[in-house]
Order: sequence, then C-alpha cells, then structure tokens
Amino acid sequence: MDSIFSISPGFFIAGLILAIGISVIIKGLVVVRQSEVMVIERLGSYHRLLESGINLIIPFIEQPRAITMVRYRKMGEEYQAVTSHEARIDRRETVMDFPGQPVVTTDNVTVRINGALYYQIIDPKRAVYEVENMSQAVEVLAKTTLRSVVGKMELDRLFESRAEVNNEIQAAMEEPASKWGVKISRVEVQDIAMPGEVEEAMRLQMAAERKRRATVTEAEGEKAAAIAMAQGQRESAILNAQGDKESAILRAQGEQESIKLVLSAIGEEEEHKRTVVGYLLGQSYIKALPNLAKDGERVFIPYESSALLGSMGMFRELAGSPEDAVASHLTTSTDRAAMRSGMAAGAGASASNS
Repeated sequence: MDSIFSISPGFFIAGLILAIGISVIIKGLVVVRQSEVMVIERLGSYHRLLESGINLIIPFIEQPRAITMVRYRKMGEEYQAVTSHEARIDRRETVMDFPGQPVVTTDNVTVRINGALYYQIIDPKRAVYEVENMSQAVEVLAKTTLRSVVGKMELDRLFESRAEVNNEIQAAMEEPASKWGVKISRVEVQDIAMPGEVEEAMRLQMAAERKRRATVTEAEGEKAAAIAMAQGQRESAILNAQGDKESAILRAQGEQESIKLVLSAIGEEEEHKRTVVGYLLGQSYIKALPNLAKDGERVFIPYESSALLGSMGMFRELAGSPEDAVASHLTTSTDRAAMRSGMAAGAGASASNS
C-alpha cells in the first residue's frame, strides 16, 4: 500500500516544473485585437510593440506600459471627467467632446463655445513616452487654441466663419500634436452660447436689417414702376407726335393737290392764284369761328376778315366753289374725251363706206 501512494521526489519536481511552465506560457500569451497595439517594456525600458494577433511575452520581465486617458461623461447638464489607465492603445479615430469654454471676442463679448475634437494615435510609442497624459494634453491644447483663434474675431464674424475657425484650430494643433504621435483629424465648433442681453440685441438688429431690406426692396419696386411708366408716357408721346406729323403731312398734301386742281381748272394767272389763296384762308377762318365763340359771347371780325369774305364771294360769283370748279374741270375733261372718241368713230365709219 505504501509503495502505491508514494511519489518519488524526481517526479514531483518534474510535475512542478511543468505546471510552472504551463502557467508562464499562459501568462505570457497575449492576444491583441485588430486596431489595437500594446507597448511592451523589458525591465522598465521600451522593448517593442505588440501588433494585432497572438503574441508571447516573458512574464515578470516584459510588461505592457499603460497609457492614461481622460474621457468626459455628460451627467445632466454637467460633464464629468473619467480617468483610466489602458494597456491596450486604440489606434482608431477618437472623439473628445470637451465641455464649453468661455471665450472673449475682439469686441469684448464673452461667449461659451462647446466643441468636439477628432484625433487618432499614429505613433503609440510617442503617445506613451513623449507626454505624461496624452488625452489631457490634447484637450488643453484644443482649449487654448480655441481661445486664441476666437479672440481675434468679432462676434458677427464668429457666427459667419465657423468653418474658418475649425480650420485654423486644426492647423494650429497639428504641429504640437504630431510630437506626441497624435494626428488631429478635425475640430468642430458645436454650439455658441451668448449672454441674454447680447442675444436680444442681435435679435433686434436682425429685425431692423430685415425691415431695411424690405424698405429697400419696396423703394426699388416703386422706382422701377415709375421708370416703366415714364418710358411708356415717353413712347406714347413720341407715337402721338409721329401720328400728328404724318396727319399734318397728309392734310398738307391733300390741300396742295386741291389747290393744284383748282388752279388747273380756272387757270394759273396771278390774279386767279390770289383769289384761290384768299378763298382757302377764308374757309380756314370760318372753320375756326365756332372755337373762337366758345370762349366768349361775342366774336369781333377784323377788317381783314371782311375783305377776305368778300373775296370768297367774288370767287363764288366767278367760278363757284373750288369743289364746283374741280367738278366742272373733271366734267369738261370727260366731255372732251367723249367728243374725241365720237369724232374718231365717225371718221372710221366714213372710211368704211367709201
């Protein structure tokens, strides 16, 4: 019985060594996930990086170096900072939503700006050894850069140039962050909070600006309408003047033709010309008498007018009215043409009889 349960010292030592070896292997076996990396130190100094996959380290001799990270959690309206020490360094892009910061603009207005920072750890070795607290350093750098950039702007320009503010902050942070092995992807200004009196003043200013634009638009519309109306009246006046001109020319041409017909009917002697001109003037005067009588109860006919009327009577005694003279001239011309045609017909008949 004693021989069955007895264990030799050699077998015990071998089993102990095997158990220690298995535990060392298990403890030294490290599985690193994708997009993660570990900084390994050997006896307190940097040795190597563990990439994604299965890796072996020597326990108690090689140890991972942890990195300090500060993250914010929103508790109601307040942000609470949470500090953690992580042996596995995440290489993915990380967002840091830091709480709002009071910033004074160039026109002495204090605003509170809430921003978000997107960064990525490119060199884990530098992120661990070049800076004591990488995330806190990046946060403080973002806040100071934000104050510096916004402090050079006026309040109105700050609202109009958010993209410019983001680009300037990112450009100012790239060089110092690169020394820590960190890449600043982008910076976003999320919210800008102003004092109540400043917000009310901006609201009144906006209302006044809209009212001014409405007034300017209305004035421009009235101006355009007045210009269009004036152009229409101008074009109408031009067309009326052209019509009066053409009408006057046509009347003058008609009178000219009438005078020529009358003169050709009664003869073109100097005495007959004066008689025709006097008659036409008399007709024009008689046509104007009703218009003259509208302005008063009595119409005074000057001496020259009575002489002119006398010449018209004499003209009627000599040759009738000008219209009668023209008709007589046309009738005479027609009779003469008929006589000529009759004589030609008679001559033709005599020739055929002979």
